[in-house]
Amino acid sequence: MPHRHRHHRAVGAAVAATAALLVAGLSGSASAGTAPAGSAPTAAETLRTDAAPPALLKAMQRDLGLDRRQAERRLVNEADAGATAGRLRAALGGDFAGAWVRGAESGTLTVATTDAGDVAAIEARGAEAKVVRHSLADLDAAKARLDTAADGLNTADAPVWYVDTRTNTVVVEAIRPAAARSLLTAAGVDGSLAHVKNRTERPRTFYDLRGGEAYYINNSSRCSIGFPITKGTQQGFATAGHCGRAGSSTTGANRVAQGTFQGSIFPGRDMAWVATNSSWTATPYVLGAGGQNVRVTGSTASPVGASVCRSGSTTGWHCGTVTQLNTSVTYQEGTISPVTRTTVCAEPGDSGGSFISGSQAQGVTSGGSGDCRTGGETFFQPINALLQNYGLTLKTTGGDDGGGDDGGEEPGGTWAAGTVYQPGDTVTYGGATFRCLQGHQAYAGWEPPNVPALWQRV
Repeated sequence: MPHRHRHHRAVGAAVAATAALLVAGLSGSASAGTAPAGSAPTAAETLRTDAAPPALLKAMQRDLGLDRRQAERRLVNEADAGATAGRLRAALGGDFAGAWVRGAESGTLTVATTDAGDVAAIEARGAEAKVVRHSLADLDAAKARLDTAADGLNTADAPVWYVDTRTNTVVVEAIRPAAARSLLTAAGVDGSLAHVKNRTERPRTFYDLRGGEAYYINNSSRCSIGFPITKGTQQGFATAGHCGRAGSSTTGANRVAQGTFQGSIFPGRDMAWVATNSSWTATPYVLGAGGQNVRVTGSTASPVGASVCRSGSTTGWHCGTVTQLNTSVTYQEGTISPVTRTTVCAEPGDSGGSFISGSQAQGVTSGGSGDCRTGGETFFQPINALLQNYGLTLKTTGGDDGGGDDGGEEPGGTWAAGTVYQPGDTVTYGGATFRCLQGHQAYAGWEPPNVPALWQRV
């Protein structure tokens, strides 16, 4: 077909134009986080994997069975893999069917495509290629139909559904298989796209906090702070929507008056933010193990298979991996979508707390099943969607403390600090056009020419 031929020429040109950007972490380099003088920064440098604190590395060692060297290399490889996957997603277009990492050090990146003609382009990037039947766009569209159909159904017995790029299907997990079939039928999702899995436990939100660093809502229930943020000159923090409604007051763990919920969505989403009073100051930190500070430097979303760690007021630091990105989950209060599913454990009281990969904020704890004694799963509300919805700016070491809702253009073009960008978004900067490779909130210093891990010139 002529269109297919044009596509392959575009893919080949994209690979040839950027052959020098093969992923160091995936090709075995032990120094992938260090770029030669005068060269563009590596993905690991952009995402500050070197800023990962000892407490986070120790938690990764404990929960992922790694030594310290492996934990450090894993963060570098995951940063590099995300950048490579972003570039291949842009190059493959509608053929792209997802990407994931695997291995103790996340040393192998797999990129799926619906066209065998793309294999050479994928392998030229240092990734493994997998040819599948359905594109990511097709899977996402099927998942969206499930979300729509769920509005008119009781999905308590089919509480979790998601896009599983590794199996190239949309998976519905059900207590009763009949409930999954009812959802699939109502959504009109073809059987070739779907897979039903059994589960024995219903996810729940993590209310009823017990001890640890936390905040109180209306002097009653407690939740965990997610990430400090700013909105213009106003300081505050992001947290889970099920923790409180707009207008609810909060006090800190020390019972000192703290702030007020300004916005809250639950169910549907699980996001909220609290504006704090002048007694509280937003910092670029998450509370780590033993009270240590974990520095946050951005919000670049991690790929499937990547390591992720959680901080919560009940169980502290725990780590695991990202299993699915585009997930829907039904609690007794209703369905939440999209959330990210992980293997990290959590317990009541951890709700609203921080999920972080290396130094990159990922999301706030929503709910899950199991516990940290026997193991479990947890879902988090992605932080970038939360920031974008409320016009908030994540507090980081190098970011502008101003809000993300100031509007207007930066002098260099349409790119603007504080804006949340998604893969495929295009901006202009310095007279050139750039395409976003990985979802993130923009900060001063992360201008498109400076961060090839996040932006590709087109």
